[in-house]
Amino acid sequence: MTAGTDTTATTGATEGDGTTRTTPPAGTAAPAGPHAAAPREATAPHPRRRYWRAGVLRGGIELRHLLRTPKELSGHLVNVVVALVLAGYLSDKVPGTQIPMAHLTLSGFAAYLLFQIGLVNLPQILVTEREEGALLRLRATPGGIPAYLVAKSLLVVAMAFGTLVLLLGTAALLVDGPLPHGPGGWLTLLWVSALGLLAVVPLGAAIGAVLPNPREALALIMLPVMALLITSGAMFPLSALPEMVQKIASVFPLKWMAQGLRSALLPDAARAAEPAGSWELPTVALILTAWAVLGFLLAIPLLRRAARRESGSRLAERHRKASASGAPGL
Repeated sequence: MTAGTDTTATTGATEGDGTTRTTPPAGTAAPAGPHAAAPREATAPHPRRRYWRAGVLRGGIELRHLLRTPKELSGHLVNVVVALVLAGYLSDKVPGTQIPMAHLTLSGFAAYLLFQIGLVNLPQILVTEREEGALLRLRATPGGIPAYLVAKSLLVVAMAFGTLVLLLGTAALLVDGPLPHGPGGWLTLLWVSALGLLAVVPLGAAIGAVLPNPREALALIMLPVMALLITSGAMFPLSALPEMVQKIASVFPLKWMAQGLRSALLPDAARAAEPAGSWELPTVALILTAWAVLGFLLAIPLLRRAARRESGSRLAERHRKASASGAPGL
């Protein structure tokens, strides 16, 4: 005869740590003791948090690798040296002002370096790693593509701001280069640089998703980039160019990045050399934001398409063609 089965507690199965779980009587709430099991959802991190964490860790690893690889750093250092040498040879004044032409050139070159990192270096990195099979491996890893994009974004931002600080710092020390005047100038330098990167990095990712291979990437990108460098007023006053060239250059982000950085680094007297006679900072923000939105709209579907199309057979075929053409490094 069983006694008190409706009021006594029953003993459950023995837990893995040797303790015994006691089931409370029916209709009685379980006590909230220190050994109460927490819901699994409360301890498991959200998938997006895992992707961000993995991307930040990967970005830190890639940044340390960059800093420890002189060959990869040399390209950025060469650009800074070229800008300093060019500024050292310029002795003229900006037309209509008493501002050294070297200051205008260094301001424009700072914008060009940001532009180059997002629109030239990033596509080359993406295409090279795709050819090495990184995209195929990430496709088979849960959350691999989002974490990869986070890591690349951190790497590009670190490269861009590191190069910008190096250029402006060494120019100020060696050739009396320009620096922002007051907190407003520093704030303008920060938001123009950040918004300029947002305008060109997604475009660079979209270009990297469609370029055929690393050997053609540089040739396909550098010609239009150099044309923009000449026509966007980054190296000399835009007002010296024909009106049609000015209108074409005003469509692209480099012109507005250079104009925004000039407003941060040069005194207000330099506005006399601008075609509109002012810095047009609201227009700078509007144009760069429009390019950022366009870049994201293009980059996301193109990167997804590139990841879906990637396969072992495609990768092997590209390696076979590269070997047949005698291309090194594959």
